[in-house]
Amino acid sequence: MIRKLLARDTAETHRVATPLELLFDLSFVVAVAQAAHGLHHAVVENHAGAGLLAFSMAFFALWLPWLNFTWFASAFDNDDTFYRIITMVQISGVLVVAAGIPRVFEHQDYRVVVGGYVVIRLAMVTQWLRASRDNDEHRVCARRYAMGIGGLQVLWVLWVLAAPPSLQIPLWVVGMVAELLVPVWAERASATTWHPHHIVERHGLFTLIVLGESILAATQAFQKGFDSGVNLISLAAASLIIVFSVWWIYFEAPQRLDTLRHAFLWGYAHLFILGSIAALGAGLAASVDYDLHLAHAPGIVIAPFTTVPLAIFFLCVWYVQDCPGQAGLRKYLLPLGSVAVLAATFGPAPIHVTAGITLVLVILTRVVR
Repeated sequence: MIRKLLARDTAETHRVATPLELLFDLSFVVAVAQAAHGLHHAVVENHAGAGLLAFSMAFFALWLPWLNFTWFASAFDNDDTFYRIITMVQISGVLVVAAGIPRVFEHQDYRVVVGGYVVIRLAMVTQWLRASRDNDEHRVCARRYAMGIGGLQVLWVLWVLAAPPSLQIPLWVVGMVAELLVPVWAERASATTWHPHHIVERHGLFTLIVLGESILAATQAFQKGFDSGVNLISLAAASLIIVFSVWWIYFEAPQRLDTLRHAFLWGYAHLFILGSIAALGAGLAASVDYDLHLAHAPGIVIAPFTTVPLAIFFLCVWYVQDCPGQAGLRKYLLPLGSVAVLAATFGPAPIHVTAGITLVLVILTRVVR
């Protein structure tokens, strides 16, 4: 059955994630795992710089389509047959991106990733064109989305086929900024009717998916320790404490989307929140290999892939939970935690010390107001 793709009510009650949205999220499990695995392998092989660049490019190609789909669905999802089919096309594109991520890390070959990305984004253009046809109030906004996203896909194809190697990274940065500016330009015409509670829930669910990579690293520590006879129990326990603390801190305080400007900053901050959590999983996995003497990189290279992502995570969560606007000592906890975990990078047993710092932070967030 085909229905008009009409804007939903921002005050709609019981607005929660749909089974189709959960299926969409599920497709990202494989893709995020590929990106985290690639970073993990690059770090232990002492190619941290190249690995971090490849990870950043691959993760952005996953996060931005997820973000655009999520906010669009919050405003226009009517769950008709055509909407479901287009969403399944997007899921197929995500799986193509996932299949191409190993090529990015191994050969700096972006063709498959860009191909999958273009499939996802052009399917999104179809949805925006439907919304522009069926909603007079949001017609200009929806057309701006369709035109901006569609035009950039042409540029991405040209980038992957014709950009000189020396200009690939600068042009990618320009394209990334342009992608981020499309929603800003479009929403200036007329803000779409996204649902604040639904948006917060959707980001929370995706955070849980990405956090699964860190749980996998802790599981590997237990497994490899048992298999090799090396005592990795303390490392596995420290990894679990870090993972549990990340979950606790993210979901500790309510997150509010009061204005359109705040919503943009809040949503874009999640690029760094989610990316840092995924990088944290890779860092914890690399620490396991280091303790098993399987890594070719020194400890001073591996340790920052746990501490630096945590520091970034603390600062971004500090912002999205509106801690700068709070009174009292609580507003200083997460920035101080960022400094502390960065300092732990250069001390003995950085993972264990970091676990202790995160545990103290959790306790303080419960008792300090």
